[in-house]
Amino acid sequence: MTAPVKGPASYFPSIEKKYGRPIAEWKELIRASPLTKHMELVAWLKSEHGLGHGHANALVAHTLAE
Repeated sequence: MTAPVKGPASYFPSIEKKYGRPIAEWKELIRASPLTKHMELVAWLKSEHGLGHGHANALVAHTLAE
């Protein structure tokens, strides 16, 4: 039995379902952005791509932690 996914990655299935893009594509957008600060990236995903705060925060946190 596998352990449930915790942390930011626990949002990934719902992000893919709601916004129709794979997580790898979102991460590539974040990496390609000239922005570097966590909250700047979150605000950008929300304003430019229509993500909710929790989803944007989870993507940015997971990507910056890599």
